[in-house]
Amino acid sequence: MAPRSRRSAATEVVEEEEEQENVQGLVFNKTLLGKPGRPINVGELLSRLKALCDELRGLEQEEADRESLVPVAKELMHQSLLQHKDAGVRAWTACCIVDMFRLCAPDAPYTATQLKDIFTLIISKLLPLLADPSNPYNSQHLYVLRCLAEVKSIILLTDIPSSAHLTSVLFTTCFDVLSGPSKAESGEELSRNVEHHMTIVLSILIDEAPSLSPEIVDVILAQFLWADPITLGASGKGKKNAAVDNKQSTLLRKEAPPAYNMAKNICNACPDKMARLIGNYFSSVIVDFTSGGSGQSKNRSRHRAGSDPDDSGDEVAKGPSDDELNDANKAHRLLRELWKCAPGVLQDIVPHLQEELGTENVQLRQLATETFGDMISGIGAAGPPPLPELNPAAYPSQSLDSSTSRRPYNFLTTPTSTVSFSSQYPAAYEAFLQRKHDKSAIIRSSWTTGIGRILMTSAGGVGLDSEEEQRLLKNFAECLIDGDERVRLAAVRAVEHFEFNDIVLKLGSNGSVSEPGSVLSNLADRVKDKRSVIHLESMKLLGKIWGVAAGAIAEGNERITNLLEPIPSRILDACYVNDAEINAQVDLTLYESLLPLSYPPMKARAATNGSSQVVKDSQANGDQGYTEAELDKLRVERQLVLVNGLQEKAKKVFFAKQANQAAGATYMHSFLSLCESYNGGVMDKGEKETEKKLGALISYYAKTLPDQTRASEELWKFAKAHDRRSYALIRFSTAPESDYRKVFRSLKEFRKRFDDVQSISGLQETMTTLVYRASLLCYNKSHVPAIIEYSRTDENGLAAAAHEVLKEISTRHPKVFSTHVKDLCKTLESETPTSKHPNPPGAVDNLKACAGFAKKFPKDVPVNSKENRKLIQSFINFALYGSPPKAAKHAITIIMSSDDKKEQHAKEILSKSLKDFEYGGDHFLTKLAALSQLVLLGPAECANSGEKLIDIAVNGVLLRAHTDSPETEVEWMEEPDEEMLARTWALKIIVNRLRSFPEDVEISEVASPVYKLLNRMVKNGGEASAKSKTPLGHKNFQRLLAAKLLLKLSCIRRLDSYLSPADFNELALVLQDSCIQIRQGFAKQLMKYLGQNRLPTRFYSILFLLAYEPNQELNDSATTWIRSRRSVFASRKEITLETIMPRVLSLLAHHPDFEPDSESLKVMSKYIIFYLKSVATQDNLSLIFHMAQRAKGVADGIVRSEQADQNLYILSDLAQALIRIWEEHNGWSLQSYPGKLKLPAGIFRQLESHEKAQDIADKVWIEDDLVEELEPIVRSALRSKKRKAHTDGETRAKKKVKSDKKERVKVDRPVKTPKRKKRKGRETDDEDGDGRVAPSSEPKRKSDRRSGLNKSYIELDSDIDEDDAEAGAEQDDEDEDSEQGSPEPEPASDDVEMADAEAEAEVEPEPEEAEASEEEEPSPPPKKTPRGKATKKSNGVAAQPKTKRAAPEPAKASKPTPKPKGRTRTNGHAAAAVVDAPSSPAPAANGTVRRSARSRA
Repeated sequence: MAPRSRRSAATEVVEEEEEQENVQGLVFNKTLLGKPGRPINVGELLSRLKALCDELRGLEQEEADRESLVPVAKELMHQSLLQHKDAGVRAWTACCIVDMFRLCAPDAPYTATQLKDIFTLIISKLLPLLADPSNPYNSQHLYVLRCLAEVKSIILLTDIPSSAHLTSVLFTTCFDVLSGPSKAESGEELSRNVEHHMTIVLSILIDEAPSLSPEIVDVILAQFLWADPITLGASGKGKKNAAVDNKQSTLLRKEAPPAYNMAKNICNACPDKMARLIGNYFSSVIVDFTSGGSGQSKNRSRHRAGSDPDDSGDEVAKGPSDDELNDANKAHRLLRELWKCAPGVLQDIVPHLQEELGTENVQLRQLATETFGDMISGIGAAGPPPLPELNPAAYPSQSLDSSTSRRPYNFLTTPTSTVSFSSQYPAAYEAFLQRKHDKSAIIRSSWTTGIGRILMTSAGGVGLDSEEEQRLLKNFAECLIDGDERVRLAAVRAVEHFEFNDIVLKLGSNGSVSEPGSVLSNLADRVKDKRSVIHLESMKLLGKIWGVAAGAIAEGNERITNLLEPIPSRILDACYVNDAEINAQVDLTLYESLLPLSYPPMKARAATNGSSQVVKDSQANGDQGYTEAELDKLRVERQLVLVNGLQEKAKKVFFAKQANQAAGATYMHSFLSLCESYNGGVMDKGEKETEKKLGALISYYAKTLPDQTRASEELWKFAKAHDRRSYALIRFSTAPESDYRKVFRSLKEFRKRFDDVQSISGLQETMTTLVYRASLLCYNKSHVPAIIEYSRTDENGLAAAAHEVLKEISTRHPKVFSTHVKDLCKTLESETPTSKHPNPPGAVDNLKACAGFAKKFPKDVPVNSKENRKLIQSFINFALYGSPPKAAKHAITIIMSSDDKKEQHAKEILSKSLKDFEYGGDHFLTKLAALSQLVLLGPAECANSGEKLIDIAVNGVLLRAHTDSPETEVEWMEEPDEEMLARTWALKIIVNRLRSFPEDVEISEVASPVYKLLNRMVKNGGEASAKSKTPLGHKNFQRLLAAKLLLKLSCIRRLDSYLSPADFNELALVLQDSCIQIRQGFAKQLMKYLGQNRLPTRFYSILFLLAYEPNQELNDSATTWIRSRRSVFASRKEITLETIMPRVLSLLAHHPDFEPDSESLKVMSKYIIFYLKSVATQDNLSLIFHMAQRAKGVADGIVRSEQADQNLYILSDLAQALIRIWEEHNGWSLQSYPGKLKLPAGIFRQLESHEKAQDIADKVWIEDDLVEELEPIVRSALRSKKRKAHTDGETRAKKKVKSDKKERVKVDRPVKTPKRKKRKGRETDDEDGDGRVAPSSEPKRKSDRRSGLNKSYIELDSDIDEDDAEAGAEQDDEDEDSEQGSPEPEPASDDVEMADAEAEAEVEPEPEEAEASEEEEPSPPPKKTPRGKATKKSNGVAAQPKTKRAAPEPAKASKPTPKPKGRTRTNGHAAAAVVDAPSSPAPAANGTVRRSARSRA
């Protein structure tokens, strides 16, 4: 072992010697210090310092001889070098010193005082110079910084006593260098190495320093203010040199500034320590504010000091001051940014934020809610990304090219989150979600915004699992129906931030627009919201969404179609609310988003002789490769896609808006003419008359706009401006001869003039809406060729929509259609059927369009020229062989309207149809259809064949036994079979024959069997014969058909008398059939004829049998329609609905459910309450009460029996009691009606003596107990008006909408009746979930009728009733009049804060065309309308303007109504004979037969 030891010792000695040999001493031996009075010149000194630095750099720490370094190191720290006036000397000295740090590490050869001087030089003098890359010693400065970072010699700074100030200066200097602009004259930017090394230096200090001053934390956090636009924009805020760099005051930077990146990297490099530091920094703001502000924190300290608690009570209540709130806002914005870039530093702050969610201070709770929402979303202090650009006029559509709608990346606004908040802080996440139920709407609205952003960003890009996403979507959907408008508005605006693809993929995953309770469906409901800002913004948003989606829908994208196709229907449905502001917004949305005027946004090139086929990809680069015809085709495709997706009611609104354009253009031209006559207020003659006419027209226009006062002022301003160019532009846009390009350019220039012409500035909103309503934007002549092409080719499946639009254009705007009717006729000529070859399916729609045009302009159909003989033969072939049978009907209409040889051709068709007619033979249905139309339009030609026609219809078809099959035993046949089609046409033959007789011909013998047959079918549930057994499906179909035909016959005044009162009562019961399709079909036809003023007013009474209608949609639709009619009658000062009260009582007295016991009377009370809900107002209640009283002054005229009379008197007293209760609960005052109106004969008769009348009047026919039981029924009816919001079948929280109560009017002579005894313990009725009275307190109908299928049988409104000029008969329209009049107003959906149902019904809906109000709608000169009659239009429909929602004017009651002579007229129809007229013969007393269950076996 000894030798080994010697060898080991020897080895050690050798190693030591080798180490000594490897150690290198410092070669540099020159002095760096001059002698006193003889300093070294700067050049020499720089040379020596450079040489020393080069040598030091070449040394490694392991090789350097520390002893040789010490002398030089001591010289380097001499003040003459550290404070030398030359910057180069200082720079090289610092380089040498940092090398000494490196070589002597870990112990520097300097004292603490010397280190302080050294770091003072580096931090105060050298590092700031890094801001100038052009500095001649920049490389030396960079070297010093790099050495401090790489060698970590910056740690020596912590060894200096009291180094906090120096450390703070270091942080400030580094951030100043990076945050300020480059000081180089050449504009050279700072090297990225500067940021890198400074980050390392500062991170080392944070990690190694035992403590850091708050000022340092301030400096670090101040860098995140670069992302806070509020702080940057505030004067006096931010860093002192922030204004120097313009880039730092904007959000348009492409990348983060170096100072921001350095702060972020420092926080991420030292998350734990920075978390503690930042936690301490924010505690003074957040923790204090959690307790109610800094003032309260001070108060708590006073309490600890022993002060009286009451001394601080007032200050505690004050909460935080404005400055404190501003500081809190700033702090919370910084928290957003910190979470986005350095979430690890907030681990101590999140619990404090969570505490804020529970504070009582709403402002602080709102701050915490908003902050949590943005943090989870990854949204920083700069806020959310900008709104996406949804351009509905773009082509190709953004829905086909998703890249065009994506936002560009921006480091400030692009949401980013590096970690999942919900995973890292689950408790705080759940606490945030609970803010959905916060009592404060402000908090809920902030929470809604946050949830929307979380969904939009997918939690900052981290992603949400499907279950959590659906949970948030469900909550977000509920926010759209929240009871507070601020929450709903926040939800709508949150959706605005979603890109189109996010709407489809994220919001669409919750359900489509048509799925109740989904986000999209609830958003669509907001278009009817009561608050203007909500329905305005939601409608604009939905319009843009569909405008972008239209391209994908046209291309057949199934997902987008299912999700978003119903949007236009929901928008147009909003017109049924009857709100002028909503109607105006619908117009703007229609032509700015759904069908934008600028679509497609390309200029047309000159047309060529080639094909006009659109090349889809040629527009991708925006080149002008389209002819005008091709652009028109693109525009037509958009319009047809819209129409094709519209639901039935919305389609009526759309077509009604286009139909109103003709009347709108007429009034607009009158307005312009009056403006020209007005001449800016300077007139030579007729000044008063012109000003009066202009004022009346302006008043009419103002009532159709949201703000009447403002609209009136602006229209007067427009008239006084007398801008002739504007007049010309409006005329161009409304002229039928203008093509689309001319209309578009006129509107574009017109809108531009509001900015250019001072005299009409500010009028754009008002005038644009009015001009849109009058301009030919959809039914333009440029569009007709493309529509015809689509109808022929069925491209993209749009043929059906094209046929529909063609029919509308030909009917409503035949002038537009006239130039293209030849093209349509050529198409029909090519589609001619023969006995062996049928016509294409679309031909019937083309025929319908042509027929509509032929009735308006019979001479313009080219059938009489020699070159068009083939065309007339085509129409004859359609009449003989067309399919479906309706084709024959339309073909005969064209022939009888336009053909000069119509008599000859009619006889030809008649003979061929009658010859060898055989049921079931070839084209037998077509022959029946042709005969039904011929007998109406050509009665003279069919006069000699009347018996043959009746024989075919009755014996050949109607008396045939029905065929039993499983298909006919269903309750309702959606598609009638061939047998029922034959019976339909056969019935129309006999009905049209009756309608075609001239006025001077006695028709009793003809009418009696027709009415007998129809009445039997109605009474017996569709059974035509007592001997035969008809399948259920056929019976139901026949009952509805017979009821509709009776309505059609009653539209002719002389035929209505053949419908006796007893038969009328049976007809009324059709509205209570057990089959929902029968009820819906009959109600629809009844309301349509009444709306067109074609039926006598007695038919209004039938509608009130809908009181027990189980189908809520039908009930609501009828209720709102009646209220709409009430508003129209009130505006005309007509009392139609009030005077039918006795008819309603008579109808109920003969109702099969009526019995005089209390339970039955409670059932009857529901009908009277339904009448009051629909008709009664404060102004007309006295008249209704008077009419109810009058029923006790007559006897029943239908059934002459004492019991029938008593039934009437019981109902009269019941109605009076209900009216009194109704008055009391509404806070109205019942006044006595000054007039005395007579009742209609036929259903009533005079009493035998005055004494008997007095006895009847004095007797009370109902018990007092029953009167008390009526009160809860009335209360429940009033409560049922309250709105409810439903989502997924569950009743949501709602806000009660308080309607404006009218002041109670004091009257001198109120009607006084003995007060009823009230029970002390008046029981209150409980409401069930849907707002109806609980079964224990609500009467039920005894008839067994349940709501059937939810499917609605609605025949297409396709044809037009027309008057035959020769016979005075109306053309058979198959109950499908294209005079749609008004689409039935529908009440707003049951969402909270929607337009009140009462208010909805106050005004006639905008699409209404059925009536014209002489009071409200001035007729254009020179035509004048007699008072009390509707203005006749070319299509037989009177135009009714929109009226502003207001309480209807009371009926004139100051003077007694004069006694009419013979008959009274109401609204253009004979109401009925007065009592002293001879009554009609009483039918068999079958009206009193009880029919508690009208099931037809």
